[in-house]
Amino acid sequence: MDYIPWTEKYRPKKLSEVVGQKEIVSILKAYVREKNMPNLLFAGPPGIGKTTAALALARDLYGEKFRECILELNASDERGIDVVRGKIKDFARTVSLEDVPFKIIFLDEADSLTADAQNALRRTMELYVNVTRFILSANYSSKIIEPLQSRCSVFRFRPLSAEECKEMIERVAHGEGLKIDKEGMEAILYVCEGDMRRAINALQGAALHSSHIGAEAVYRSAGRAEPEEVRQMMELALNRKFSEARKKLHQLMIEYGMSGEDVLLQMYRTIDKLDVSEREKVMIMDKIGEYNFRLVEGANEMLQVEALLAQLLLIK
Repeated sequence: MDYIPWTEKYRPKKLSEVVGQKEIVSILKAYVREKNMPNLLFAGPPGIGKTTAALALARDLYGEKFRECILELNASDERGIDVVRGKIKDFARTVSLEDVPFKIIFLDEADSLTADAQNALRRTMELYVNVTRFILSANYSSKIIEPLQSRCSVFRFRPLSAEECKEMIERVAHGEGLKIDKEGMEAILYVCEGDMRRAINALQGAALHSSHIGAEAVYRSAGRAEPEEVRQMMELALNRKFSEARKKLHQLMIEYGMSGEDVLLQMYRTIDKLDVSEREKVMIMDKIGEYNFRLVEGANEMLQVEALLAQLLLIK
Protein backbone atom coordinates (compact mmCIF):
# COMPACT_ATOMS: atom_id res chain seq x y z
CA MET A 1 0.00 0.00 0.00
CA ASP A 2 1.31 3.45 -0.93
CA TYR A 3 2.17 5.83 1.90
CA ILE A 4 -0.27 8.74 2.10
CA PRO A 5 0.65 11.71 4.34
CA TRP A 6 -2.11 12.61 6.76
CA THR A 7 -2.20 16.12 5.26
CA GLU A 8 -3.50 14.52 2.02
CA LYS A 9 -5.50 11.73 3.63
CA TYR A 10 -7.63 14.16 5.63
CA ARG A 11 -7.81 16.95 3.05
CA PRO A 12 -11.49 18.07 2.85
CA LYS A 13 -13.12 16.89 -0.39
CA LYS A 14 -15.98 19.41 -0.45
CA LEU A 15 -16.37 23.06 0.48
CA SER A 16 -18.73 22.05 3.29
CA GLU A 17 -15.85 20.12 4.92
CA VAL A 18 -13.34 23.00 4.85
CA VAL A 19 -12.35 24.13 8.36
CA GLY A 20 -12.29 27.90 8.94
CA GLN A 21 -12.48 30.70 6.30
CA LYS A 22 -16.29 30.69 6.65
CA GLU A 23 -16.88 33.98 4.81
CA ILE A 24 -14.77 32.89 1.83
CA VAL A 25 -16.31 29.41 1.70
CA SER A 26 -19.82 30.86 1.69
CA ILE A 27 -18.96 32.98 -1.39
CA LEU A 28 -17.37 29.99 -3.15
CA LYS A 29 -20.53 27.95 -2.48
CA ALA A 30 -22.54 30.71 -4.19
CA TYR A 31 -20.29 30.37 -7.25
CA VAL A 32 -21.02 26.63 -7.29
CA ARG A 33 -24.79 27.22 -7.13
CA GLU A 34 -24.62 29.73 -9.99
CA LYS A 35 -22.12 27.59 -11.95
CA ASN A 36 -20.28 30.79 -12.71
CA MET A 37 -17.31 32.59 -11.18
CA PRO A 38 -14.66 35.23 -11.95
CA ASN A 39 -10.91 34.65 -11.95
CA LEU A 40 -9.80 34.24 -8.32
CA LEU A 41 -6.69 35.12 -6.33
CA PHE A 42 -6.23 33.32 -2.99
CA ALA A 43 -3.65 35.09 -0.81
CA GLY A 44 -2.38 34.23 2.66
CA PRO A 45 0.29 32.33 4.63
CA PRO A 46 0.93 28.62 3.97
CA GLY A 47 -1.12 25.78 5.43
CA ILE A 48 -4.43 27.64 5.93
CA GLY A 49 -6.58 26.13 3.17
CA LYS A 50 -5.92 27.93 -0.13
CA THR A 51 -5.18 24.81 -2.16
CA THR A 52 -7.84 22.83 -0.33
CA ALA A 53 -10.49 25.48 -1.09
CA ALA A 54 -9.53 25.51 -4.80
CA LEU A 55 -9.70 21.72 -5.15
CA ALA A 56 -12.92 21.48 -3.11
CA LEU A 57 -14.46 24.16 -5.35
CA ALA A 58 -13.52 22.12 -8.43
CA ARG A 59 -14.99 18.94 -6.91
CA ASP A 60 -18.25 20.69 -6.08
CA LEU A 61 -18.46 22.11 -9.62
CA TYR A 62 -17.51 19.04 -11.66
CA GLY A 63 -18.11 16.07 -9.36
CA GLU A 64 -15.94 12.97 -9.84
CA LYS A 65 -14.75 14.15 -13.28
CA PHE A 66 -13.09 17.23 -11.79
CA ARG A 67 -9.58 16.04 -12.72
CA GLU A 68 -10.47 16.30 -16.42
CA CYS A 69 -11.65 19.91 -15.99
CA ILE A 70 -8.84 21.38 -13.93
CA LEU A 71 -5.18 21.96 -14.79
CA GLU A 72 -3.15 22.20 -11.60
CA LEU A 73 0.41 23.55 -11.73
CA ASN A 74 2.56 23.85 -8.62
CA ALA A 75 5.80 25.64 -7.82
CA SER A 76 7.61 22.34 -8.41
CA ASP A 77 6.67 22.54 -12.10
CA GLU A 78 8.59 24.66 -14.58
CA ARG A 79 6.52 27.80 -14.93
CA GLY A 80 8.40 30.22 -17.10
CA ILE A 81 7.02 32.05 -20.12
CA ASP A 82 7.25 28.91 -22.31
CA VAL A 83 4.82 27.04 -20.04
CA VAL A 84 2.33 29.94 -20.17
CA ARG A 85 2.56 30.12 -23.97
CA GLY A 86 2.36 26.34 -24.36
CA LYS A 87 0.71 24.13 -21.73
CA ILE A 88 -1.50 26.78 -20.11
CA LYS A 89 -2.62 28.35 -23.40
CA ASP A 90 -3.40 24.96 -24.99
CA PHE A 91 -5.59 23.95 -22.02
CA ALA A 92 -7.23 27.38 -21.78
CA ARG A 93 -8.47 27.41 -25.38
CA THR A 94 -10.29 24.03 -25.21
CA VAL A 95 -14.02 23.92 -24.41
CA SER A 96 -15.45 22.19 -21.32
CA LEU A 97 -17.59 19.10 -22.08
CA GLU A 98 -19.31 19.12 -18.68
CA ASP A 99 -22.45 20.97 -17.51
CA VAL A 100 -20.29 23.84 -16.24
CA PRO A 101 -19.41 26.05 -19.23
CA PHE A 102 -15.78 26.64 -18.21
CA LYS A 103 -12.68 24.78 -17.05
CA ILE A 104 -10.28 25.86 -14.28
CA ILE A 105 -6.53 26.47 -14.39
CA PHE A 106 -5.17 26.44 -10.85
CA LEU A 107 -1.71 28.00 -10.41
CA ASP A 108 -0.53 27.13 -6.91
CA GLU A 109 2.31 29.27 -5.49
CA ALA A 110 1.68 31.78 -8.29
CA ASP A 111 4.00 34.30 -6.64
CA SER A 112 6.92 32.17 -7.87
CA LEU A 113 5.97 32.81 -11.52
CA THR A 114 8.56 34.89 -13.33
CA ALA A 115 7.65 38.47 -14.26
CA ASP A 116 7.67 37.55 -17.97
CA ALA A 117 5.33 34.61 -17.33
CA GLN A 118 2.92 36.80 -15.36
CA ASN A 119 2.84 39.37 -18.15
CA ALA A 120 2.22 36.64 -20.74
CA LEU A 121 -0.64 35.37 -18.60
CA ARG A 122 -2.51 38.69 -18.80
CA ARG A 123 -3.60 38.28 -22.41
CA THR A 124 -4.40 34.57 -22.00
CA MET A 125 -6.78 35.33 -19.12
CA GLU A 126 -8.64 37.86 -21.29
CA LEU A 127 -8.80 35.88 -24.54
CA TYR A 128 -10.23 32.66 -23.11
CA VAL A 129 -12.39 34.01 -20.29
CA ASN A 130 -15.53 32.43 -21.83
CA VAL A 131 -14.21 28.88 -21.54
CA THR A 132 -11.57 29.06 -18.79
CA ARG A 133 -11.28 30.56 -15.32
CA PHE A 134 -8.03 30.99 -13.43
CA ILE A 135 -7.40 30.48 -9.70
CA LEU A 136 -4.08 31.90 -8.50
CA SER A 137 -2.76 31.00 -5.07
CA ALA A 138 0.01 33.06 -3.47
CA ASN A 139 1.64 33.43 -0.07
CA TYR A 140 2.48 37.06 -0.90
CA SER A 141 -0.04 38.87 -3.09
CA SER A 142 2.43 41.75 -3.48
CA LYS A 143 4.52 39.48 -5.72
CA ILE A 144 1.63 39.19 -8.18
CA ILE A 145 1.77 42.03 -10.71
CA GLU A 146 -1.03 44.61 -10.49
CA PRO A 147 -2.55 43.82 -13.94
CA LEU A 148 -3.14 40.20 -12.83
CA GLN A 149 -4.58 41.26 -9.47
CA SER A 150 -7.03 43.60 -11.23
CA ARG A 151 -8.29 40.67 -13.33
CA CYS A 152 -9.11 38.60 -10.25
CA SER A 153 -11.41 38.70 -7.25
CA VAL A 154 -8.97 38.70 -4.31
CA PHE A 155 -9.69 36.51 -1.27
CA ARG A 156 -7.37 36.96 1.71
CA PHE A 157 -7.15 33.83 3.84
CA ARG A 158 -6.32 34.29 7.52
CA PRO A 159 -4.38 31.94 9.84
CA LEU A 160 -6.70 29.44 11.50
CA SER A 161 -7.79 30.07 15.07
CA ALA A 162 -6.85 27.72 17.91
CA GLU A 163 -10.42 26.34 18.01
CA GLU A 164 -10.43 25.64 14.26
CA CYS A 165 -7.07 23.86 14.45
CA LYS A 166 -8.24 21.90 17.47
CA GLU A 167 -11.36 20.74 15.63
CA MET A 168 -9.31 19.29 12.75
CA ILE A 169 -6.65 17.77 15.02
CA GLU A 170 -9.32 15.96 17.04
CA ARG A 171 -10.87 14.67 13.80
CA VAL A 172 -7.53 13.25 12.64
CA ALA A 173 -6.74 11.80 16.07
CA HIS A 174 -10.14 10.06 16.17
CA GLY A 175 -9.60 8.62 12.67
CA GLU A 176 -6.15 7.29 13.60
CA GLY A 177 -7.07 6.01 17.07
CA LEU A 178 -4.82 8.46 18.92
CA LYS A 179 -5.25 10.00 22.35
CA ILE A 180 -4.00 13.56 22.89
CA ASP A 181 -3.66 14.94 26.42
CA LYS A 182 -4.22 18.60 27.24
CA GLU A 183 -0.50 19.49 27.22
CA GLY A 184 -0.05 17.67 23.90
CA MET A 185 -2.87 19.65 22.30
CA GLU A 186 -1.43 22.93 23.62
CA ALA A 187 1.97 21.95 22.22
CA ILE A 188 0.51 21.27 18.75
CA LEU A 189 -1.32 24.62 18.78
CA TYR A 190 1.89 26.39 19.85
CA VAL A 191 3.94 24.72 17.13
CA CYS A 192 1.48 25.20 14.25
CA GLU A 193 0.76 28.95 14.65
CA GLY A 194 -2.46 28.67 12.64
CA ASP A 195 -0.87 26.44 9.96
CA MET A 196 -3.01 23.29 9.67
CA ARG A 197 -0.45 21.43 7.55
CA ARG A 198 2.21 21.96 10.20
CA ALA A 199 -0.22 20.86 12.94
CA ILE A 200 -1.04 17.56 11.22
CA ASN A 201 2.62 16.90 10.42
CA ALA A 202 3.55 17.51 14.07
CA LEU A 203 0.79 15.12 15.17
CA GLN A 204 1.95 12.47 12.71
CA GLY A 205 5.57 12.80 13.86
CA ALA A 206 4.56 12.45 17.52
CA ALA A 207 2.33 9.45 16.73
CA LEU A 208 5.37 7.50 15.49
CA HIS A 209 6.56 7.27 19.11
CA SER A 210 3.27 6.50 20.86
CA SER A 211 -0.49 6.51 20.34
CA HIS A 212 -0.70 8.71 23.45
CA ILE A 213 0.41 12.18 22.37
CA GLY A 214 2.15 14.33 24.98
CA ALA A 215 3.84 17.71 24.80
CA GLU A 216 7.42 16.41 24.80
CA ALA A 217 6.83 14.12 21.79
CA VAL A 218 5.23 17.00 19.86
CA TYR A 219 8.10 19.45 20.51
CA ARG A 220 10.74 16.87 19.60
CA SER A 221 9.03 15.79 16.37
CA ALA A 222 8.52 19.42 15.33
CA GLY A 223 12.08 20.50 16.17
CA ARG A 224 10.88 23.09 18.69
CA ALA A 225 11.96 23.67 22.28
CA GLU A 226 9.44 23.80 25.08
CA PRO A 227 8.46 27.47 25.64
CA GLU A 228 9.28 27.20 29.35
CA GLU A 229 12.88 26.20 28.59
CA VAL A 230 13.34 29.17 26.24
CA ARG A 231 11.92 31.48 28.91
CA GLN A 232 14.32 30.07 31.52
CA MET A 233 17.27 30.66 29.18
CA MET A 234 16.28 34.30 28.59
CA GLU A 235 15.69 34.94 32.31
CA LEU A 236 19.11 33.49 33.17
CA ALA A 237 20.68 35.95 30.74
CA LEU A 238 18.61 38.87 32.03
CA ASN A 239 19.67 37.98 35.59
CA ARG A 240 23.36 38.16 34.56
CA LYS A 241 23.93 34.39 34.68
CA PHE A 242 25.56 34.23 31.27
CA SER A 243 27.38 30.90 31.66
CA GLU A 244 24.17 29.13 32.70
CA ALA A 245 22.18 30.78 29.90
CA ARG A 246 24.84 29.77 27.36
CA LYS A 247 24.80 26.21 28.63
CA LYS A 248 21.00 26.15 28.30
CA LEU A 249 21.28 27.45 24.72
CA HIS A 250 23.69 24.68 23.72
CA GLN A 251 21.38 22.13 25.33
CA LEU A 252 18.38 23.41 23.32
CA MET A 253 20.21 23.52 19.98
CA ILE A 254 21.74 20.06 20.41
CA GLU A 255 18.83 18.28 22.10
CA TYR A 256 16.09 19.60 19.80
CA GLY A 257 18.25 20.09 16.68
CA MET A 258 17.24 23.73 16.38
CA SER A 259 18.85 26.26 14.09
CA GLY A 260 19.86 29.72 15.30
CA GLU A 261 16.89 31.29 13.53
CA ASP A 262 14.50 28.82 15.21
CA VAL A 263 15.89 29.86 18.60
CA LEU A 264 15.42 33.56 17.80
CA LEU A 265 11.83 33.05 16.65
CA GLN A 266 10.97 31.22 19.86
CA MET A 267 12.70 33.93 21.90
CA TYR A 268 10.57 36.49 20.08
CA ARG A 269 7.38 34.60 20.96
CA THR A 270 8.48 34.40 24.63
CA ILE A 271 8.98 38.16 25.16
CA ASP A 272 5.45 38.73 26.52
CA LYS A 273 5.99 36.09 29.21
CA LEU A 274 9.09 37.76 30.67
CA ASP A 275 8.81 39.65 33.94
CA VAL A 276 10.43 42.85 32.67
CA SER A 277 9.26 46.38 31.93
CA GLU A 278 7.71 47.43 28.62
CA ARG A 279 10.83 49.44 27.81
CA GLU A 280 13.03 46.37 28.30
CA LYS A 281 10.70 44.26 26.15
CA VAL A 282 11.07 46.80 23.35
CA MET A 283 14.86 46.68 23.67
CA ILE A 284 14.86 42.85 23.62
CA MET A 285 12.66 42.83 20.52
CA ASP A 286 14.96 45.31 18.80
CA LYS A 287 18.01 43.14 19.53
CA ILE A 288 16.29 39.95 18.33
CA GLY A 289 15.41 41.70 15.07
CA GLU A 290 19.00 42.88 14.61
CA TYR A 291 20.52 39.44 15.21
CA ASN A 292 17.92 37.71 13.04
CA PHE A 293 19.02 39.99 10.19
CA ARG A 294 22.64 38.98 10.80
CA LEU A 295 21.71 35.29 10.55
CA VAL A 296 19.75 35.85 7.34
CA GLU A 297 22.81 37.58 5.89
CA GLY A 298 24.89 34.45 6.61
CA ALA A 299 26.65 35.07 9.94
CA ASN A 300 27.70 32.17 12.21
CA GLU A 301 24.52 31.17 14.05
CA MET A 302 26.02 29.92 17.33
CA LEU A 303 28.21 33.01 17.64
CA GLN A 304 25.32 35.38 16.93
CA VAL A 305 22.81 33.75 19.31
CA GLU A 306 25.41 33.75 22.10
CA ALA A 307 26.10 37.42 21.34
CA LEU A 308 22.34 38.07 21.66
CA LEU A 309 22.34 36.47 25.12
CA ALA A 310 25.24 38.77 26.03
CA GLN A 311 23.14 41.75 24.90
CA LEU A 312 20.33 40.66 27.28
CA LEU A 313 22.76 41.07 30.18
CA LEU A 314 23.38 44.68 29.16
CA ILE A 315 19.65 45.40 28.83
CA LYS A 316 18.87 44.34 32.40
